[in-house]
Amino acid sequence: MTAVYTITLVLLSVAGMLTLVRVLAGPSDLDRIVALDVLVILIVAGVAVEIGMRGEGWNIALVAVVALLGFLGSVTAARLVERQGAEN
Repeated sequence: MTAVYTITLVLLSVAGMLTLVRVLAGPSDLDRIVALDVLVILIVAGVAVEIGMRGEGWNIALVAVVALLGFLGSVTAARLVERQGAEN
């Protein structure tokens, strides 16, 4: 079972590196916002895999809160970019 956790964490790390490339080289602000949202999701998924690997469930609520804050931050940033686009 440890091999499955290891493979999962490696794949999440590769996805995180590719997402960082999109954050740095995104052609628009909305692309960067979506990439940051994906990065937050990947971090939450990595922490969830770590929770599953260790068998500790006391911090699941913390993971849910981080995911919710990441989503709210993305929505807020997207609305800000939309308003700035409407003003121009």
